[in-house]
Amino acid sequence: MGRSLLSQFLNLSNSCPRFTSCGISSKSQRALPMIHHNLLPVVGGVSSHRCYCSLSSPEPTVSESSSTSIKKRIVSGVQPTGSIHLGNYLGAIKNWVSLQDKYETLFFIVDLHAITLPYDVQQLSKATRDTAALYLACGVDTSKASVFVQSHVRAHVELMWLLSSATPIGWLNRMIQFKEKSRKAGDENVGVGLLTYPVLMASDILLYQSDLVPVGEDQKQHLELTRELAERVNHLYGGRKWKKLGGRGGLIFKVPEPLIPPAGARVMSLTDGLSKMSKSAISDQSRINLLDSKDAIANKIKRCKTDSFPGLEFDNADRPECNNLLSVYQIITNKTKEEVAHECQDMNWGVFKTVLTDALIDHLHPIQTRYEEIMSDTGYLDQVLAEGASKASDIADVTLSNVYQAMGFLKR
Repeated sequence: MGRSLLSQFLNLSNSCPRFTSCGISSKSQRALPMIHHNLLPVVGGVSSHRCYCSLSSPEPTVSESSSTSIKKRIVSGVQPTGSIHLGNYLGAIKNWVSLQDKYETLFFIVDLHAITLPYDVQQLSKATRDTAALYLACGVDTSKASVFVQSHVRAHVELMWLLSSATPIGWLNRMIQFKEKSRKAGDENVGVGLLTYPVLMASDILLYQSDLVPVGEDQKQHLELTRELAERVNHLYGGRKWKKLGGRGGLIFKVPEPLIPPAGARVMSLTDGLSKMSKSAISDQSRINLLDSKDAIANKIKRCKTDSFPGLEFDNADRPECNNLLSVYQIITNKTKEEVAHECQDMNWGVFKTVLTDALIDHLHPIQTRYEEIMSDTGYLDQVLAEGASKASDIADVTLSNVYQAMGFLKR
């Protein structure tokens, strides 16, 4: 399956009677008030009709020149629990903005993952909208990327159940994050969803025949399980077995590869340079939230943990906080590591904290402004999410239909 599944799907548009060509709705072309079109292009409309037929017909021949022009596909998402912080932004969302120019991208709000641990029912919906608005405010371009809510594409849950039947329980029991989170929460407070979380993550990835998945250190094990599960399902149900059932045969799923983020993108806590900046940390002092006020940012940087060494430097194992704060400064100012090292080598902490505070405020201000503009027009955000979910469903439904067929289910 070297070609993008989306291109296969679109090639069926002439042969599948339930599929109609996509068009741009006049409604979707309206601009969001006060937001420049170059910053937040409006997404085009997508037909609500979907093709539920299997890709069982022979694949059309693709020339070498045309196949090289097809973009690889990337999927990624962030949970809507807690506030989106600097770690989420520098470690993921900021990177998406550059990826969307090179790849076919789908970015979603993973609300189904957010309920695996105790959460605020009253806040989930609002947090989901806030997260979507921040995606756009940070520069995710809806003319290049599909933005949607995970639960709005029901194929995620359906595929998860099908994958669960092929997942050995031992694979899930060895997941480090499950062991750590269940130990913290206590057995009585841990639901089955926490154990099967990696299967849903596999569904999120495999559903879209993803080529690459941006992963951090804490997600590498989950991606490896996704790869193993894809290979297992391909072996159990793909190839000639699938063809005998009327399918096209071959691989059911692509086996995705990891896309490692740029060095320095892992942002650590402001109170402990050895711990990752996290939404779940008890103290809000440990993180810079994207919507923090100027005073809050200044206060957090002023009080953040430092050390008593003279000067500032990168890559000293005895100075994790120093390395973290310099790395943050480097990324938000778009300077090279060498430039920052030279600029800050003789600074004391008092001077550097002022410089870092000003840089953070300057960098986050336009994001906060765009966020407020987006949130002031709920119709625009609803439209973006609906059209993103429709685009995602068009891809997901093809994969899901193929899996049902390969596993022997009666056709709907």
